[in-house]
This record gives sequence, structure tokens and C-alpha cells, in this order.
Amino acid sequence: MPNTFLSQTKGQLIVSCQALPDEPLHSSFIMARMARAVKQAGAVALRANSVVDIQAIQDETGLPIIGINKHVFPDAESYITPTLEDMRAVAATGVPVVAVEVTGRSRPLGENLKDQVAAFRKEFPDTLLMADTDTLANVHAADTLGFDLIGTTMHGYTEASQGANIADNDFAYLKAVLAATDRPVIAEGKVDTPEKLRRCIDLGAHAVVVGGAITRPLEIASRFLEALK
Repeated sequence: MPNTFLSQTKGQLIVSCQALPDEPLHSSFIMARMARAVKQAGAVALRANSVVDIQAIQDETGLPIIGINKHVFPDAESYITPTLEDMRAVAATGVPVVAVEVTGRSRPLGENLKDQVAAFRKEFPDTLLMADTDTLANVHAADTLGFDLIGTTMHGYTEASQGANIADNDFAYLKAVLAATDRPVIAEGKVDTPEKLRRCIDLGAHAVVVGGAITRPLEIASRFLEALK
């Protein structure tokens, strides 16, 4: 396993710079500038969605990127880099890590995750694979399939984990994930305060991904406005 990405990100903040088509900041130019800003703040790595955004951010920052491609199919529930073609497209940008949804939900085009991983390993042996998981069962599944990194990304965002927050019961879920795998764990999903980030690192997370709390001004402003109601 290449260790450069792991050594660069150990105990550090990774910032997710994403904006979907229906969001005000949807633009590869804007995401690249957002990435420049968080690099200046000290972020050591980024997470980005789509080939065009990844390439723009690479040109702007030179930082390592966890690459994904959010791709919605009408016949499938999984949407984070859900097909082998998506995995290939993201890896071809040269990112050190490709993240893939591992939630046990249906995948498009009749593809099988085990086969996807096997094929990807042959084509991109030096690229790390990160599993975006939601439950302990899927952490075990990702471990068995040989994913290099385990993310808590989808915890609270699937039917099986609906309503959960990484900070619940003093981060009980993160503690359980850390106990369930020897692989580096990336804490991600609803880490929306500096205090939560610090707690994740102190508990043993390899690194922490923060997104909306830093890079989505619509969400940030909405939280402040909610206080006025």
C-alpha cells in the first residue's frame, strides 16, 4: 500500500469541496478557489466530486485528493462512485484515493462490488480504495473486500443508519468502527464543529473529512438564520 497519502494526512483535516448541480456554488472554478482557500488555512488534502472538479482542484492546489463521482442511476440506490467505469474515470485523474460507497445497497448495471474491486486492483494497483460505509456490518464487508481505508461517510445517510450522528453517545459508533478494523479510519459525516474534529482524532481516527461546515455557505447561513426563529 502506498504510504505517501497516509503519512501526509495522519492526524490532519481533509476538506470536502463539493457542490451539486442544484447548489449555488456548483462550478469547477468556484470549487477550485474554495480548495485554494482551505489549503491556505492549512488543510493537507481534499475530497472532490467529478472528474472536472478534481482536475480543476489539482491544477489550483496540487494537494492530494480523495476522488469520487456521484452518479445517480434510476435502478440503483448506491450513488458514490457506483460503477467500475466511475472508478476508472476518477482514478485516471491521478488521485491517490478513490472512494466508493459500501452500504450494501443496490448497485447499477447489475455490477457486483467484489468484482469491481478485483478489476480495479488489476488496473490501478497503486491507487488506494476508500470505503464510504454506514454500519458496522458494511465496515466488516469493506474490510473483507480489502479496502485500504474505511470511512464513516454514510453513517446517518442511509435507511439502515437514518438519523444517526457521529457524535451520538460520545462517538460510540466511531469507537466501534475503530475497534472493528485495523485499517486506517477516516471520520466523515456530520463532523460540523472543531470540537468534534478534535475528538475524532483523539479517539484514533487517522484523519477527519469536513465538508458542509466549511464549504457550503447556504448550509452555514441557514444554521445562523435558524437561531432567529
